[in-house]
Amino acid sequence: MTFTLPMMLFSLLALPVVPQDAFEKDVIKTTIGDIEITFIGHGSLMLKFCEKIIYIDPYSTLADYAKLPKADLLLITHEHYDHLDSDAIDKVRTGDTKVVLTEKSAEKVYGGIVMRNGDIQTIIGIRIEAVPAYNILHKRENGQPFHPKNHGNGYILTLGNKRMYIAGDTENTAEMKALKNIDIAFLPMNLPYTMSPEMVADAVKAFKPEVLYPYHYGDTDTSHIITLCKKTENTEVRIRKMK
Repeated sequence: MTFTLPMMLFSLLALPVVPQDAFEKDVIKTTIGDIEITFIGHGSLMLKFCEKIIYIDPYSTLADYAKLPKADLLLITHEHYDHLDSDAIDKVRTGDTKVVLTEKSAEKVYGGIVMRNGDIQTIIGIRIEAVPAYNILHKRENGQPFHPKNHGNGYILTLGNKRMYIAGDTENTAEMKALKNIDIAFLPMNLPYTMSPEMVADAVKAFKPEVLYPYHYGDTDTSHIITLCKKTENTEVRIRKMK
C-alpha cells in the first residue's frame, strides 16, 4: 500500500518496535523437520526450517532486525515501503543471503533473484512458486488499483510435506482461488488495500487451506473471519498478532 506523509508518520507511531521475546510463535511439524513461525507483525514473518532462516517482508517499524538472526532467504512481495524496507533488509542480509523479489522491487534492492507471476524456482533447497497478487475491486481515487496486476507476488513455499502460501497484498483473485493442496495460508485482511473478511472467507472456501492465518489486518475485527469460516470444513483459523 502507499501512504501520504501524515499517514506514514501515524503508522510509525501506531506500530512500535516490539522486543524480540514478545513475538508469538507457532511450530508446525513436517516430515523432515519443524517449521517455526515467528509472527513479527503486519506483513512480516520469520520462519525457521531445517536450520534455515527465512524472512518475508521485514519492516523496521516492527522489530530491531539487528538483534534477529541473519537470513538465509528473504522474500519480498512487492515494492511498497511497508513490505520493502531497505534498512531492515540490510540488517538481516549477508553475502550468502538469497533475496527473491519482483521486478519492481529489483529497482530498489540489488542482487536479488527476480520471480515473475507464475515462476517456479528451487532456492536453498526450497521450492518457491510466485503467485499473482493484485487488486480487482479496490482502487485509488484516480482509478488505479492499490496493487496493480503483474507488480506483486505471493509465494508458495514447499517445506517438507507442507505447502505454505504467503499471499502478499492482494484480493481474492481467480489465481488464488484455483490453488490446490495448501496446508498453511497467510491472507491479508485490511480494507481498502486488500481484502474484507468476506473476501478472505470466499478464498478459503475455494482452496481450503488446513490452517488460515489472517495477517496484515490493521484494525479489522478478526472475530468476523472466525465466524465466516465456521462452515468451511477442515480449515482452522488461527489469529495471531499480525496487525
